[in-house]
Amino acid sequence: MTRMFAERTLNLGTEESFEVLAKTHELERQGKKIIHLEIGEPDFDTPEHIKEAAVRALHAGYTHYVPAAGIYELREAIAEYITKTRNVEVNPNEVIVTPGSKTAIFLAMLACINPGDEVLYPNPGYPIYESIIRLLGARPIPIPLMESNNFRLDHEYFKEHITRKTRMIIINSPENPTGEVLSDEDLKLIADCTEKRDDVVVLSDEIYSRLIYDGEHKSIISLPGMKEKTILIDGFSKTYAMTGWRLGYGIVPKKLAEKMIKLAINTYSCACAFIQIAGIEALKGPQKCVEEMLEELRRRREVIVEGLNNIKGIKCHKPKGAFYVFPNIKETGMKSRELANYLLEEAGVAVLPGNSFGSYGEGYLRLSFANSIENIKEALRRMKTAIERL
Repeated sequence: MTRMFAERTLNLGTEESFEVLAKTHELERQGKKIIHLEIGEPDFDTPEHIKEAAVRALHAGYTHYVPAAGIYELREAIAEYITKTRNVEVNPNEVIVTPGSKTAIFLAMLACINPGDEVLYPNPGYPIYESIIRLLGARPIPIPLMESNNFRLDHEYFKEHITRKTRMIIINSPENPTGEVLSDEDLKLIADCTEKRDDVVVLSDEIYSRLIYDGEHKSIISLPGMKEKTILIDGFSKTYAMTGWRLGYGIVPKKLAEKMIKLAINTYSCACAFIQIAGIEALKGPQKCVEEMLEELRRRREVIVEGLNNIKGIKCHKPKGAFYVFPNIKETGMKSRELANYLLEEAGVAVLPGNSFGSYGEGYLRLSFANSIENIKEALRRMKTAIERL
């Protein structure tokens, strides 16, 4: 049976949040009440003005093919937005619109990485990075993000692991799953290490750029000389609660953009037309919805961090961005997956094991606080009761 599959598919990983979500839905069908802290999506609805723009676009006939790179007006709006927020001039021809930011990540890696290349990526980190690196026959080189260093970049380790085979450096700030944010010093180090390498590209995943609680977002693309060697990934899913709309984009050096557009034509043709019109409204319309969501998430962050730190055997670092906490559960004496399964089955609380984000995530759990304060408090109560029974 395995002869049916290409060997490269044997290297494919997965995103465990969707597997846990499927398991929780099965438990819910059996009548069990589950509190969802596993899935990485806002519990807010997409703002009405964005939905209305999509409806108008449908009635206006935006139901056909559009250019593979995206509708020009949306690429223009994205270019203006990135120019303003990253303080670097971006042209619409450097923008590629994709069905979700995950697609932009895949196209970028497919266009840049050859078998045998080395790719540095954060660990613990978004699991799709390592999965695609392995799919492409490259060698994943983890950048450990250790709690002892506040989940920050270890500068000496980073410098030691850039080699002549390094072809891509993946960074994610704010980071999933830790919620940590790269500092000015971190970004400068990465820029300095790639300054004389025209064969290295930085893939900067900034999907949580609008969800920062302390300070402001900094992008490596803003540093001198880095626009020419950076692929910036962003999208609409997290900022505007548009996860199901599947709309993302990449800011890409022009020559690489041409290659990625060809890959797009060979795979999905184009992103959905009327959804792209909604994307224009998201960027150009009222932003109060984003500010309100951020303030509510800030309140939830305080509740969940304090609550976790009041559970015996758990220690929780306060994240600076995104909507995740990554508590240390080592003192419970249980492995990450064991405790995650226990909490789901015994407490009805769905969380993710830290090692689903890489080997350095063992001993941690990831909890999303993109849920109501009422549900978060109930989840904390259930977790405390269940863990005290251990």
